[in-house]
Amino acid sequence: MEKKERSPYLQCGQIINTHGVKGTVKARSDCDSPEILASLRRVYTERGGSFTPYEVRGASVLKGFVLLTLEGVDDLDAAVRLKGRNIYAERDELSEFLGEGDRFIADLLGLPLVDADTGDVLGVLTDVINRGAQDIYVVDTPNGERMMPAVPEFVISITDEAIVVRPIPGMLD
Repeated sequence: MEKKERSPYLQCGQIINTHGVKGTVKARSDCDSPEILASLRRVYTERGGSFTPYEVRGASVLKGFVLLTLEGVDDLDAAVRLKGRNIYAERDELSEFLGEGDRFIADLLGLPLVDADTGDVLGVLTDVINRGAQDIYVVDTPNGERMMPAVPEFVISITDEAIVVRPIPGMLD
């Protein structure tokens, strides 16, 4: 199986609004916690495949959102131009926040789910949803889209090539 190329940048949030008139932006965090986004030293925005770096001059968490003061974004007009843009960080900087055995969701997307007992490919991971206690894998199967809790009872192991699973009968049929 061909190994997919990993981007040096990972999406970690989105600028959703401005905050005040001095160029501060309000961001939604896609990280495990908003504190992770607030602790980054540099973030990037992307346009047409080109990434623009911004040094983070200041950051704080307010009501679950992150307020960012970025180098070169010094007034309301500059902040407005960034509204709606996704925020990225360097993979290496975000790696500092991974626990042992943890992986970035971006690296899981597109991996096949392989039956631990038969070796059959059951489908391909297309999305990961987190609405509470555990992640939910969204899997594209030959019979349509299915969902599976990403818990140790079903997920046996994860490698760079596949997610090995043991679902209950009918879960991914």
